[in-house]
Amino acid sequence: MCHRAVKFVLKHDRGGRAFRFAPLQGDTFLARVAAERRVGLPDSVVVLTRDGELLLRSAAFLLILRRLGGGWGVLAAVLSFVPRGLLDLVYDFVARIRYRAFGKREDLCPIVPAELRARFDP
Repeated sequence: MCHRAVKFVLKHDRGGRAFRFAPLQGDTFLARVAAERRVGLPDSVVVLTRDGELLLRSAAFLLILRRLGGGWGVLAAVLSFVPRGLLDLVYDFVARIRYRAFGKREDLCPIVPAELRARFDP
């Protein structure tokens, strides 16, 4: 699902200015996030904001939707009225059943087209 989330953001962030991508085990993330803050992070989408805040689970996705703007921003505004605990429960449920619901793919690290490579950090 993380791969699909990245593809979704790449598709909807047409200008390529809203987000950059880096693996949680990559040099960029390791350099920007102290070891004690990395302890216990879920194997999931994590957003590091410009001010250094780490957003996880539903908070990360709400920020992504807001920054994509348009209809996605409206969806984020509507979802922001749902209590965060409930959103996280839904997020955790989907994470638990993701392989049954969406299948498991072995090609999760495809070759990134040249025009998109500048949006990925090591």
